[in-house]
Amino acid sequence: MPVIVLEARDFTSPLFLMRTWEVIAGGVTFSLAAVEHTDSSVFRTFCMLTWCFFFTLTFLILVLSIIQFHSLIPISWKNLTVTVAVYGALMSLSASVYFPWKVMPHEKAFGRNVVATVASCLTAVAYTSESVMLGSQAQEQKGYMGSLPGMLKILQLWGGCQNITLVVKTISELSGEGHTWQTWVLGVCYVSCVFMSLVTLLVILGDLTGRCLLPFDRFLTGFTLSGVLLYMLATVICFTKILQLRGLKDSMELIITETVLCTISLLAYTVDLAFSIKHFFDRSSM
Repeated sequence: MPVIVLEARDFTSPLFLMRTWEVIAGGVTFSLAAVEHTDSSVFRTFCMLTWCFFFTLTFLILVLSIIQFHSLIPISWKNLTVTVAVYGALMSLSASVYFPWKVMPHEKAFGRNVVATVASCLTAVAYTSESVMLGSQAQEQKGYMGSLPGMLKILQLWGGCQNITLVVKTISELSGEGHTWQTWVLGVCYVSCVFMSLVTLLVILGDLTGRCLLPFDRFLTGFTLSGVLLYMLATVICFTKILQLRGLKDSMELIITETVLCTISLLAYTVDLAFSIKHFFDRSSM
């Protein structure tokens, strides 16, 4: 099959320019952050993984869009691009916060890290701009992940990844101070929710909704209900930990951040469950 390359005018389209911006800004960010670092904390690992992962993924999307090879890949291209854009915006924003907050105070190359933080913020802006562009398209063009329920599922995955990072950091800081059983329960809740989100995402991106053992709407409703219950438990534990660990400033910062993210995730799952129930009854009444 001959390789088809984009026409010249396509290389100046807003979408192509945004993806180019993402690749350049992402590459600059992790290149600067990787030089002469002295900190190997959980947050540095999170930031580096985020920048490298989305740089690689966006670069592949850019190349595939240039040679028009994506039609031969068994993936829903419209769902993939909007997922990468929205998830990339959220994760890049998180890295742009964590890096100056938790990583830079332990680094010596202050000036280089400031530039890396600015580049990370520009990466987040680029992904946000692409998300807006894709979100303004018609529903048939942006796919299920571009709808509100799809966006909520991306938000759920993002919240789970943030909370897992915070749990790992909390375990390392509170290993000798008790209450670790609560942290391990939180970890199980978050990992379970992330696993369910990944399964849902793979089914949608792989266009496998018709191959599920259960109807896809029931499949989503079951996963979403499980997420609501798990995050209700996690939210109660987080508020309990705040009361138990009063006075520990560094630990309190992490736990309050985790509580806020846990509450956001619970809200996302609750709204998503309402959409799933509504869709289920709408189909039942037809």
